Amino acid sequence: MQTLGQTRSAAAQEPAFEEQVLDLPSSVFDLLPIGVYVCDIQGRIVRYNRAAATLWGRKPKLDDASDRFCGSLHLYALDGSPIAHADCAMAEVLTNGSPVRNREVVIEQPNGARIVVEMNVNPLRDSAGGVIGAVNCLNDVSERHSSAAITTGDAVRPELDLLKALPVAVYTTDAAGLITFYNQAAAELWGCHPELGKSAFCGSWKLYRPDGRPLAHDECPMAISLREQRAVRNSEAIAERPDGSRVPFIPYPTPLYDRSGHFVGAMNVLIDISDHKRSLRLLAEIVNSSDDAIITKDLNGVITSWNPGAERLFGYTSTETIGRHITMLMPPDRHNEEPGILARLRAGERIDHYETVRQRKDGSLIDISLTVSPVKDEDGIVVGASKVARDITERRLAHERQRLLLREMDHRVKNLFALAGSVVTLSARSTQSVQELASTVNERLAALARAHSLTLPDPTAGDSISERTTTLHTLLRTILSPHDVRAKNPDTRFAIHGIDLPLGGGSVTSFALLFNEFATNAAKYGSLSTSDGTVAIVCSEQKNMIHIQWTEKGGPSTDALAKDKGFGSTLVEATVAQLGGKVSREWRTEGLVIEISVDRNRCMAQVRQRQ
Repeated sequence: MQTLGQTRSAAAQEPAFEEQVLDLPSSVFDLLPIGVYVCDIQGRIVRYNRAAATLWGRKPKLDDASDRFCGSLHLYALDGSPIAHADCAMAEVLTNGSPVRNREVVIEQPNGARIVVEMNVNPLRDSAGGVIGAVNCLNDVSERHSSAAITTGDAVRPELDLLKALPVAVYTTDAAGLITFYNQAAAELWGCHPELGKSAFCGSWKLYRPDGRPLAHDECPMAISLREQRAVRNSEAIAERPDGSRVPFIPYPTPLYDRSGHFVGAMNVLIDISDHKRSLRLLAEIVNSSDDAIITKDLNGVITSWNPGAERLFGYTSTETIGRHITMLMPPDRHNEEPGILARLRAGERIDHYETVRQRKDGSLIDISLTVSPVKDEDGIVVGASKVARDITERRLAHERQRLLLREMDHRVKNLFALAGSVVTLSARSTQSVQELASTVNERLAALARAHSLTLPDPTAGDSISERTTTLHTLLRTILSPHDVRAKNPDTRFAIHGIDLPLGGGSVTSFALLFNEFATNAAKYGSLSTSDGTVAIVCSEQKNMIHIQWTEKGGPSTDALAKDKGFGSTLVEATVAQLGGKVSREWRTEGLVIEISVDRNRCMAQVRQRQ
């Protein structure tokens, strides 16, 4: 054990420090029921007993300059304000030599626990009367304080200034529910300053449940926490201020206990969720006004929300879908997609622009682009998914039209080269000189160009008034004229009989495509590939349907003709379908026979007046 003589040479001749202070052996010193410690004149701790170490919650080193005046980690006044060790009762006695009696302070231990102690400090003097140190007796008086005193100075407000400065609403009550403290943020949330010790459970003027029903103060979450002595979580309420404005909030009431484990009250933290509610309303408005289908589901694939866009896209109302499995929107051959989607969601993966097919309420199929995102809770755990489905039917049809157009261009270019070669070959058989051949070929190619122009819409058309119009017979003669190598007697190669109807609108282009395809195939493979072959066309009308029969004779044997379905056949069938009709082919011994039937109303030209 150290003595003053070990730390100060000036007092080397004085009696040992311990002999002047407490001439007790350590074993007896540790048996004292109160905390006792001794400091030298410089404030260094030179002796303490076991009870003092227990109150401090630590064992400071003896004669250590870093632990002066007191062995506690921190000291506070009863109102919570901090006390520096250099300003404590021990330092005061060492400075002025006057004893301190029954002074109460709060000791904070390293684990954060706080204890109210009563200090009695006496100076120690040498033989000449000079102060050479002091002894402090510490008595735990925490239980002496009322619950209100403990609430204010210890358990509830370990940092009073911090609670006052917090930007969130905080208040405390005693065990009976009377408010004992609240900060400025709580007063602003309530819109008033309740009177301490009189207002109970909550300082708001009125309270309401989330659905708008009144909530009595003695039924609020704080009252429940006090009554059942448990923390209350996952609840919401609405505070109404005296001016009538309302603030939605989430309360976090928590019971409080003193050092002896006695229930003394509760503390409540109120989180203003007004901004959160506004964000939710804005999000709901965005979701409800979206043209896209926005759907949420849990990790079992069960639908949990359904916006108006989903109702428009799929035909189901929200009441028909919420609570049902998402596979209700999938065709049977697509059910195998869902397990893979759920597995990727559980891994936190986002699925972007996944193109697939879904099924409407009426059973029809729809092409969609699907984006699937995981939905996480406040702990970052995936709990479900958000799906955004966009109708891409028009885009898919546009893509198909583009693909068809490219194939048609390729088909036409090849046909034009084939027709040009056929014109030269057949013209050579009926001409006698090079000049006559050149003139004939030039005339035939010019006629071919005129006929080909009819297979395209008029590029100068700015409105429906500019659409092409002609008659059925005129169109046939224009399309077939490049193939008539017997210019002096054209009727012997082509025969057009029956009704002649006016054509208008898109039907001119459609019929031009059909007749050009028939004539091209006849020139490549059929009766027009020979100089003696003929084509007979008969037009008739029956029950608002126009019937056209195309009959070839004098061509190659039909056994040698290619009958596989190529792009030309696809083009013919698609064009006839646009006219509301059907087409059939028959390869007879004498030649090919084609019959088409189309809706008269889709073909006839309409008489229109300019405005």
